[in-house]
Amino acid sequence: MFKRLQILALILLLPTPLVASNIVRNVNLRGNFDNCRIQFEREETGHVAFIGGSITEMNGYRPMVCEFLQKQFPKTKFNFTAAGISSTCSTTGAFRLERDVLSKGPVDLFFIEFAVNDDQDAGHARRECIRGLEGIVRQVREHNPQADIVITYFVNPSMLETLQAGKTPLTISSHEAVAEHYNITTVNLAKEVAEQISADELSWKVYGGTHPKPAGNRICATMIADQLSQLWAEELSPKTTKKKHSSPSKPLDSNHYGNGRFVSPEKAEIVRDWKWGIPAWDELPGGKRSRFTNINMLSADRPGAELSLEFTGKAVGAYIVAGPDAGIVEASIDNQPFKSFDLYHHYSRGLHYPRSVIFAADLEPKEHTLRLRISEKSNEESSGHAMRIIQFEVN
Repeated sequence: MFKRLQILALILLLPTPLVASNIVRNVNLRGNFDNCRIQFEREETGHVAFIGGSITEMNGYRPMVCEFLQKQFPKTKFNFTAAGISSTCSTTGAFRLERDVLSKGPVDLFFIEFAVNDDQDAGHARRECIRGLEGIVRQVREHNPQADIVITYFVNPSMLETLQAGKTPLTISSHEAVAEHYNITTVNLAKEVAEQISADELSWKVYGGTHPKPAGNRICATMIADQLSQLWAEELSPKTTKKKHSSPSKPLDSNHYGNGRFVSPEKAEIVRDWKWGIPAWDELPGGKRSRFTNINMLSADRPGAELSLEFTGKAVGAYIVAGPDAGIVEASIDNQPFKSFDLYHHYSRGLHYPRSVIFAADLEPKEHTLRLRISEKSNEESSGHAMRIIQFEVN
């Protein structure tokens, strides 16, 4: 107990440079991370990428891990890709991966963080947790079969309560199933925090909440640094070479988003009342995030507005911002009956909230036609009928 308290005190008092402790706990190690080490140490270059929600986007564990890697390999020229977007879930992650990460070159070391957002933002069931994360993993490994991957599990209050009751949150158990299937290391910060709080070695206030304070982020970064430091402690043998990661013969879910991609809304055929351009944000109530206020979107706010999109794949959806005036859209695939999708999110009341809405996910892998029309109905909490499409999503 005393030794762990000493370690915790050191973690909380550490200056900006990250120093690894001598404990690795709640890290499910799968693999040896030789591939990225060879790249960093011998080639003296490396692409390290991070994808996730606001926890990845914020000044948190990500820059701490970057500092550790730079100190570990001082001669290496790193390209760090920060692909965190607040509020986004693993579904959105699978569709934006090519644009935000893979387009910047093969990834040598990749960190994924979506457990919290799959829980509190998307409210995903197990199927959606798996399809999104499995889609990300498969795309990364197809792009570079030698890529080393780490999946991190952060925590929010409801997940903490579940862990303290001796159970595993649904998003963590779902993501862990993907990690086991693809032999990927996971850093279960959520469990570590729950154990430390239950042992009175840490408080939720000190940790910092859903968006951790530096002390909380440093616990996660230290767990990562601990594990990698121990794996890399001995000198690399000249005989050690990079190896492709083996892939299971069957996916966990055959309809995973491993072919996920964005399709520009400009490809849609407008039937009536849709407009392409930057929305008149100054005239719209609700908070706006700067990353969305200067980009073109395909927008409609009148019932009956209609468009169609030709696409090839097994799934189709839209990456949108849904604000206080978010409406209900009706979708039809290949002239089948229309189904309604409420775009209003519980965070839409005060924010034009980014989210993915999947209209169909289990189609035959062939050419299809999507029709969208704005419904006369709307959520009772909404002030309008709007839909603002950033990108279509096709798998």
